Amino acid sequence: MTKLIFIILNILLAFTLRAANDWAVWRGPARDGISNEKNLPVKWSPAGDNLAWKAPYGGRSAPIVMGDRVYLQNSAGQGDTLQERVMCFNADTGKLLWEHRFNVYLSDVPPHRVGWASPVGDPTTGNIYVFGVGGTLISLNREGKVLWERSLGEDFGLLTTHGGRTVSPIIDGDLVIVSAVTFMWGTHGRGGHRFMAFDKKTGETIWVSPPAQRPYDTTYPPPIIANINGMRLLMQGASDGMVHAIKPQTGEPVWRYEISKRGLNTGVVVKGTTAILTHSEENLDSSEMGRMVAVDASAKGEIKPENVKWTIKGWQGGFSSPVIDGDRLYQIDNGANIAAFDINTGKQLWIKNLGTIQKASPVFADGKLYVGTENGKFFILKPSATGCEILDEDFVGSEAKPEPVIASAAVSNGRVFVVSDAGLYAIGKKSTTSSHSAGSASPSAVGSNVSSNPVTHVQVVPTELILKPGAKVNFRARLFDAQGNFIREEPAATWSLDQLKGTVTNGQLTVAGDAVNQAGWVKATVDGVTGSANVRVFPPLPWNETFDSVAVNGAPASWVSMTLKFGVRDLNGNKVLAKLTEGSSLLSRSRAYIGPSDWSNYTVESDVMATTKRRQQGDAGVIAQRYVLTLYGNSQMLHIEPWQPEVKRTKSVPYAWKPDTWYRMKLQVENLPDGKTRARGKVWPANEAEPADWMIEMIDSIPNRQGAPGIFGNGLAELYFDNVKVYANK
Repeated sequence: MTKLIFIILNILLAFTLRAANDWAVWRGPARDGISNEKNLPVKWSPAGDNLAWKAPYGGRSAPIVMGDRVYLQNSAGQGDTLQERVMCFNADTGKLLWEHRFNVYLSDVPPHRVGWASPVGDPTTGNIYVFGVGGTLISLNREGKVLWERSLGEDFGLLTTHGGRTVSPIIDGDLVIVSAVTFMWGTHGRGGHRFMAFDKKTGETIWVSPPAQRPYDTTYPPPIIANINGMRLLMQGASDGMVHAIKPQTGEPVWRYEISKRGLNTGVVVKGTTAILTHSEENLDSSEMGRMVAVDASAKGEIKPENVKWTIKGWQGGFSSPVIDGDRLYQIDNGANIAAFDINTGKQLWIKNLGTIQKASPVFADGKLYVGTENGKFFILKPSATGCEILDEDFVGSEAKPEPVIASAAVSNGRVFVVSDAGLYAIGKKSTTSSHSAGSASPSAVGSNVSSNPVTHVQVVPTELILKPGAKVNFRARLFDAQGNFIREEPAATWSLDQLKGTVTNGQLTVAGDAVNQAGWVKATVDGVTGSANVRVFPPLPWNETFDSVAVNGAPASWVSMTLKFGVRDLNGNKVLAKLTEGSSLLSRSRAYIGPSDWSNYTVESDVMATTKRRQQGDAGVIAQRYVLTLYGNSQMLHIEPWQPEVKRTKSVPYAWKPDTWYRMKLQVENLPDGKTRARGKVWPANEAEPADWMIEMIDSIPNRQGAPGIFGNGLAELYFDNVKVYANK
């Protein structure tokens, strides 16, 4: 009976969410691209017909609408002033109310890919959450004030690439959830697509889930949460070519299905207990590119052939996510052909061409489909069982200069909001009669505070903490049942420490005062079930790491983004840290972070040596406060760069350095009284005296005011680091 009540409540909650006027997340209230609003526009014109307003700000990500405000994520500035940005507009008039800009740093994302993800709004609080291409996660209130900020690149070893692909965050109860390829430490050290949940009020890490296997590339599929036979599942494709289903309040994996040899970028859609998955990459079992498949979402573990209901090979729906209309599914393939499929059998019912290139996902509302194409056209379509009627078709911008549409539309309060690469359009009447809804709360954990089922999962929070020697922290043991429902917080858990020096009593950890690096776990056990929180401890500066106490092939336990990238070698009887060269291309350009991300005003030094392979000499660098001092081997240059792909933010000078020779690098970063930051560096042969003068200097007017120390390596042949020092500026 209790299970039935849970199912009914979730069905009602999903309906309430979809019926609300807010479109607070990419893909809409139920995260499936569907709106229940009626009397929506059937035609419009960028010249003014049925156009409520236009704002001259474009982007590549979908807008969200919450209350009387529209939020858009994009880029701002050019060259040495380029930053990522979130903007807030009045939904009725299009007036710009505020914007917040933030830096991209320590990232391989090129400038034209900035602003990939969409923000997510929390109707309960009115706050919004932004996930930048460089791994910055920010919470802001409705007035644009920053409430908290996390650097997932430095804290979690988040990978960014030239593709820029970034998963948009979602809200679930008290959690904001994101996912990405990360290289962390300890049990999470190997690279993998991980899901990460944070307390939406404080930014504290609640859980990290590593269900994915070896990653192929970065991806941006939209997640969906659905109730499957009383269990709420977050379903999303990942960078390992698999679709994963996890419990959203705990991160526990439930099932997975491998369908491709590359990462997945489209969203899952659900009808009853059937999940439909699509991609356009290499298949595992055939020579065709692309597939659409229906699987039993109530399965457990690895999806088997008997859990597959039907399959269509060769359908290349790799970017535009599908939508469901009763017993039909609509999707647009990579070549901008929209097709309808019978959701029960997979039979294709019809197909119609809309252009040549497609990225945006359609929105289904009021019996119509709203979608733009990369060719610059926006369509209003009326689909049926037998075909698709074009109700309206317009070039966004103008026919002479069309504006590509990569982002999905948003529907709210009788209007359709569309973003092109150059503008934000509100399609609909200039005045609306319906009042703005504050929306409904995001779904909380099923059975919250009511489940009396046995404990199957202990969640120790917060986790992924960085502490100082002698610090005291209170942990909580949160209990969940097999369905992922919250039971209670347990005050009588049995607490213990693993590889940490200190004491833990009734959940309060007191770190030992020893001035040493630590990495370990705080554990809580209830009814024979154990959970743990990850903790790293860093002593105050100065540091000096010689690697003498680290095992060969190992790495300092508390350093992030090391596994398969760096390892200690015995080089001529001396232990050094090597930049490794085997493995995936995702391991090539590697940054490792060796301390807290909130430090400032310090200096990093290291000995470095490059070797050569096929006449190629690698690149080595040190990192301080989000600036990198890099020796480039092939070009024989010395750079200071906060964000290497944006060359206008780079300072460079020639520097000839030889392979198989040790050099000393020194980078000092200082926050100046005028609000700017100064980074300056020098390099010299390690067997010579340090030169008095700095060789290279950068004064940054859009400064990084804090950041973790680290090292950087990239090359076909091994690079070596030794005698790494970090100390406060003198």
